[in-house]
Amino acid sequence: MENHTRDQVLRSASAPYVPSLVRACATASDYRAVGEPSLPNYLGAVSGTNHGIGDDDPPAAHRIAADNLFRQVRTTGRQAVSYQEAMPAPCALKNTGRYAVRHNPAAYFTGGDDRDACQRDDVPLGTPENGALADALDQDALPAFVFVTPDLCNDTHDCPVADGDAWLSRWIPRLIASTAYQRGTTVIFVVWDEPTPMPFVVVAPSVTPATVITGTVNHYALLQSTEQLLGLPLLGKASAADAITATIGR
Repeated sequence: MENHTRDQVLRSASAPYVPSLVRACATASDYRAVGEPSLPNYLGAVSGTNHGIGDDDPPAAHRIAADNLFRQVRTTGRQAVSYQEAMPAPCALKNTGRYAVRHNPAAYFTGGDDRDACQRDDVPLGTPENGALADALDQDALPAFVFVTPDLCNDTHDCPVADGDAWLSRWIPRLIASTAYQRGTTVIFVVWDEPTPMPFVVVAPSVTPATVITGTVNHYALLQSTEQLLGLPLLGKASAADAITATIGR
């Protein structure tokens, strides 16, 4: 999700769903960005560094060979898939309509097998009823790691908070109802990119309702927790971040 502070979302009368998730699940009182504008935060959340980038330029301007969460998952024989709403074709490297490539971090990595994997594992999202993610949920074939990005309206970059809240109210119940979630092996992180402090929600069967992480956490803490849950080595600044996994009983 995009470009709103915690108060702008959790205190919005037009956005009832996210506050209901916070009451039912877990949140952080001080979740912080690791750069600005958007792109550095997306890269930080999957590679442990923002690579010194301070713009939203496309992959043609930032070819990053560094290791990353997507590649880490693949090296263990598992699948890491990005589902991008409004993306016109797999691994699209330019902005098109309501698709913003800066919100698609997998498109920026060029080391190892990253480019081939992007063409295979970076795909259009579809809807909760039809499309790549809906099919994976229906077939109980959810990848080990999933990165979902709404389009520029549904992520609230270009549209009101109410639009993003409504989008989440359609997708989160779909995920919760899935066999993967009901099995107790899936954690859902709902994350905003910037500005500090952003909303942040942890949804998992093991979460104690209304849990609040009171320390300072950020996108590197998110990466650390994701890597710990997947049994992966910690990348970059994830190794020094405060963990979130205790919130979900790990």
